[in-house]
Amino acid sequence: MRPIRRRTWALLAASVAVAALVVPLGISGLGWPGASAPTAPVPDPHGADCRTSVQGSWVVAYCHNPYPTNDRVQLHTECDRWWDIDADGIPVDVAPGQTVRLDDRCWKEVASVWITHQRV
Repeated sequence: MRPIRRRTWALLAASVAVAALVVPLGISGLGWPGASAPTAPVPDPHGADCRTSVQGSWVVAYCHNPYPTNDRVQLHTECDRWWDIDADGIPVDVAPGQTVRLDDRCWKEVASVWITHQRV
């Protein structure tokens, strides 16, 4: 009966030793004190806020830039009819605190409108 007790204690001691080695690795992955946490990305606010409206064959967009860097915006208009030419407007620079108006039109109906942004 003694060898069984000795074996039980040996297995118990080995389990405690393994747990003592593995637990600190798990704690460091949980972000506890002393563990290195991954750094969060720094937000880089950029880009004018644009509103578009379509009335019949006319498209109007207003873009306001609330950020301290310039933004270049461009209006793109896709017309619904196959024979009506799609248009890409001229890129316009929007300075900080500035609002610009972009407009375009199709001969008939407008299929879709979107604005592209480019950092200046």
